This record gives sequence, C-alpha cells and structure tokens, in this order.
Amino acid sequence: MLSLSNEGRILAGMRVINTGICSFGMSGKLFHAPFIDNHPGYELTAIVERHNQDSRGLYDHSKLVRSFEGLLSDDSIELIVVNTPTQTHYDFTRLALEAGKHVVVEKPVTTNAEEAVQLDLLAKERNLHLIVYQNRRYDGDYRAIKEVVDKGWLGEIREVEFRYDRYRTEPSGKAHKEKNLPGAGVLHDLGSHLTDQTLQLFGWPQAVYADIMTLRDQVESNDYFEMLLFYPRMRVRLKATVVARETVPAFVLQGMNGTFIQERSDLQETELLKGTIPSVGAWCPAPAKPDGLLHTLIDGKLVRKETRSTPGNYMGFYDDVYNTIVKGAPNPVPVTDAIKTMTILDAAQLSHKEKRVVSV
Repeated sequence: MLSLSNEGRILAGMRVINTGICSFGMSGKLFHAPFIDNHPGYELTAIVERHNQDSRGLYDHSKLVRSFEGLLSDDSIELIVVNTPTQTHYDFTRLALEAGKHVVVEKPVTTNAEEAVQLDLLAKERNLHLIVYQNRRYDGDYRAIKEVVDKGWLGEIREVEFRYDRYRTEPSGKAHKEKNLPGAGVLHDLGSHLTDQTLQLFGWPQAVYADIMTLRDQVESNDYFEMLLFYPRMRVRLKATVVARETVPAFVLQGMNGTFIQERSDLQETELLKGTIPSVGAWCPAPAKPDGLLHTLIDGKLVRKETRSTPGNYMGFYDDVYNTIVKGAPNPVPVTDAIKTMTILDAAQLSHKEKRVVSV
C-alpha cells in the first residue's frame, strides 16, 4: 500500500512539504497532525488554534497561528489542510488556492456539488493540487471488501448493504454538525464515506431514492438516512443511524456465487485515541478475532470460512499526497471523485424532499 519502502527513512536531500493545519480539534489531533509529523516527507510547520494552545505540548516545534489568514500569509507553507467545519470548506479552500497553496480538504468537500465544481476549476486554473481527505479508503475493512470485489469471488454482485451505525443519543452541542445548516448531519458526514466507497467499487448508479430524518430531540440536522442506489442489475443500500446500541454487520455483499459479510473493524481511530504514534510501516494491530465471513463458490468448490482483515494505514493517504505533489503521481482522491459523491448526496436530498426516485 505504501510506496516508502523503509519505515522511518530520511533520505539526504529529500524534498519536504511544509504543511499547515487549519484547526486542532479532533480531526487535527487524530487524523492529520500525527501523520504529517511522522512522515519523513512533511514538516508540520504551523497549526491554527484561535484561542487554545493544545498543540504546544505535542508539536511545539511547529508555529502556533491564531488565524487562518496567518497560514495564508506564510510563504514557507506549501500545503494547507482544511479540516474546519463543512460550512467553511468552500471559502477556506478557495482562499488557500488563491494564495497559491496545495490543499487537502476534508470530506464532504463542500455542502453541494456546484461548489465542488468551482473549486476543481480553480485548482486547475492555478495548476495546484486539491485532494480530498477520504481516509476510509485506507481502512482495513474496506480493503477486505475491495479485495473480494476485485477478485470476483462472489460472481455477479446483485445486492449490497453498507452501514455506518453509532450510538449517540445525546446532542454533542456542535452547531456545525447538529444545527439546521447546509452540510450538517450524518448524510454528509457519514454518507460521504459510504457513497465514496460505493462509487469506487461499483461505479456510477442510474438513480437514487432516499429517506432522511432526525431521530433525536434537540437536534436540527438529520441523524438517520437510508439511500437506495439503482444499478442495472444490482441494488446498493446505504444507511446510517445514531441510535444503534447493538450493531449489525457494516458491509454485506450478495453475489450469484455467494456472500461476503464484513464488520467495521478497523482499529486505527481506537489506537490514535490511545495516543499510538502512526508510522509509514505497520503500526496498527489487526482485529483480535475474525471480522469477516466468506461463503461462496470459487473454482467450482464451495468455500465457507471466517476471514480477518489486515490493518489499514491512513499514512497511505499522506504518502499518496506526497507522491502527487513531489513526484507527479495521480491524485489519490481528486475533486472529480468528490463531485460525484456530492451529486449523489444532492440527489438524495431532492429525493427525500419530493418523495421520488431521482435519476442521476
């Protein structure tokens, strides 16, 4: 998965990408700063904290910046990570591109597809790299599913269900996630992951039908959705809820030859919360027990066995970003992918509003 062959290698004269992070909330602390700081191709140059200084104990070698404008004005910074609330993604990414910076922007890239198209055009006009942070492509459980699909072990796949369930019955108090704002709610938060994975595996659907609602009191944004994606000879159901105390399998694929069931089992977030330091090489443990079940016909033989996914590594994302910026490798998550995802989410909202199947 990773192109850097030796863990922790630092080559003399290796180009280093000076990088700034727009915020130091959960995503900055878990998903960006540890990987940037521990990849030999990056320098964690600056972190924005408007009022706090939580980053000082961990990354005191970086600059503490009190505003987004402080990142833009730093000529030494080549790459900016936009990990602020979804509602700010368009403006912050546009300003960073206009300032001549490459950008990694978290999903969902914007609140709608039209804004994503505008950012894509701007990046191309400025000859800059705009890369969407779709870290779930680097989860071990998703990689296990991708292997089953790529190898055709199930034959022609006819029915698929992907879920992202949580148990969070109390409001978090985060307005950008739970108020009635564009891009708030689990449809954009979790649906962007599920939709991206679906499009990566199965391509473009013909139509979308969606049911979206709010389950919790004191929450204005959606916290439940179910989407049905229509393919010529396949249906894909995507679902998320915040009231699942007991979960069911997160991924179920049904093919003409058999079934594959996969739990959501990637341990990277758990390890990062413990303070585990990530690296280019293997750093996250595999699931402690089998997390998948394959029951299918392979080469004329019936196979039924438990499977165990291999550990994922989000460092693979930043390694791919490095190779894109420095070596001209393909963009690992281009905005064109995000535009497709946002188009599906826009169609889902229209479907729910008008109670009909929406052609895409």
